[in-house]
Amino acid sequence: MVGGHLAGKDLSSQDSDAPGLSRTELGILIGLALLKLLIHLYTNAFAGYGMFRDELYYIAGTEHLGAGYVDHPPLSVWVLALVRWILGDSLFALRLLPALFGAAVVFLTGLIARELGGRCFAVLVAALAALVSIIALAYDSVYSMNALDVLLWTGALYLLARLIRTEAPRIWLALGLILGLALLNKTGGFYFGLGLLVGMAATPQRRWLRTRWPWLAGAIALILFSPYLAWNLSHDFAHLEFIRNATSEKYAGLSALTFLAGQLLIHNPVTVPLWLAGLVFFFTLGSGRPFRWLGYVWAVGAVVLALNQHSKPEYMAPVHGALFAGGAVALEQLLTGSRLRMLRPVLVAWLALGLVLVPAVVPILPVETYIAYAGALGIRPSTAEGKQLDRLPQFYADMFGWEEMVETVAGVYRRLPAREQMRCGIYAQNYGEAGAVDFLGARFGLPKAVSGHNSYWHWGQGKELPETLIVIGGAAEDHLQAYAEVEVAAVVRSDYAMPYENNLPIFVCRRPKLSAAQVWPRVKHFE
Repeated sequence: MVGGHLAGKDLSSQDSDAPGLSRTELGILIGLALLKLLIHLYTNAFAGYGMFRDELYYIAGTEHLGAGYVDHPPLSVWVLALVRWILGDSLFALRLLPALFGAAVVFLTGLIARELGGRCFAVLVAALAALVSIIALAYDSVYSMNALDVLLWTGALYLLARLIRTEAPRIWLALGLILGLALLNKTGGFYFGLGLLVGMAATPQRRWLRTRWPWLAGAIALILFSPYLAWNLSHDFAHLEFIRNATSEKYAGLSALTFLAGQLLIHNPVTVPLWLAGLVFFFTLGSGRPFRWLGYVWAVGAVVLALNQHSKPEYMAPVHGALFAGGAVALEQLLTGSRLRMLRPVLVAWLALGLVLVPAVVPILPVETYIAYAGALGIRPSTAEGKQLDRLPQFYADMFGWEEMVETVAGVYRRLPAREQMRCGIYAQNYGEAGAVDFLGARFGLPKAVSGHNSYWHWGQGKELPETLIVIGGAAEDHLQAYAEVEVAAVVRSDYAMPYENNLPIFVCRRPKLSAAQVWPRVKHFE
């Protein structure tokens, strides 16, 4: 490990090529990464539920490839389009990359501990903590931008630790590349980018600012992010409108207190002592002082998100690996000597106990078995969006009901006279419903859906309203503002879906009274 103080010292003359992983350490990381991968591959192949709401939306995004979307940058959709082209549309194929990303994060977290000066025990503890992190297990169970977000930021933290240890300037170029991809994947990375800047300014690494390397890294990141900047410029800064609405509506019930309290839960309660030790390592211990820059990335992000007042606790997930690694090294240094070393297996067993919570976030159990499991552990259904719940948490409930909904809509569509079918449209209240019609409705011959929700609003405006419109959900009095004739043609029923997607009326609307130009601004809903 590089010696204690960086200021005024040339790390290139000190142990810049620290020994690589031992065979034991490599075996540990491969074993834990494979365990993480197998949990997800088994679930995807032999268990699991249906498509997740957001997965249907991402699939729809691959049919509208562009430089941006209302609620997120384009990278994750571009990647999914490639996956669909190579592997097809099965649930296993869709969720293969998140499983691989999660396994890579476990491996990288162990590597960060090694860069911080840890050895076999620290590598094991850091990687095991990453394995049992329940928010990471949830992210890696479905396709979204989140699994890729955690992977990219964990990779950035690894490069940052290596940069601090070796002072190799060209690491900045790789860092700029990963940061640019992270921003092109999810704009929340700007919080941690601020932490990078503050940490560099507040530590001896500020001397890098007198070189060209961090500026080159920033330029690379900005160039990679520029397509989404250009997209927003040409779409009235739709993403900023989305953020403003989501903060004031969907996440209005959140607060700084719920954000901070949530940090005790999202990564599994068994990991709390470890990541708290990580904070101590970076900001108190002499051995962690050279790497304090990594601590600032976490701390600045946490402060900014807490001050935002409406941040979800899981927003901190991408950079938590640094605390796992720092805590693992701190505890390895503490638990020395014959007596204290006896506590090491206890700590490993304590972290492994976190695997008990895997079914809480990975749909590995049959649904009724999960309900019994959750009841036995006292786990109550939860949501960050203030929505009504039944027996399942929103994460699981959003995997149910789509088949029933599309089959019901298809039944209504088939009962229409042939002349009406030719001129019929389908309107959905949200992107999950619209995505389900688009993806699952093809086998029934359904037309593509339109919606006012997020990017569907940009995709769906036509020159005129359809003469006949099937509307999923909503209220008859609202539909009567645009159509002269409105009737309930069917009701969607699904026992496990979100309550607002159950007992859902399907309307048939005829004889439009307004033009599309009049209706479309009214249905716009970014949140």
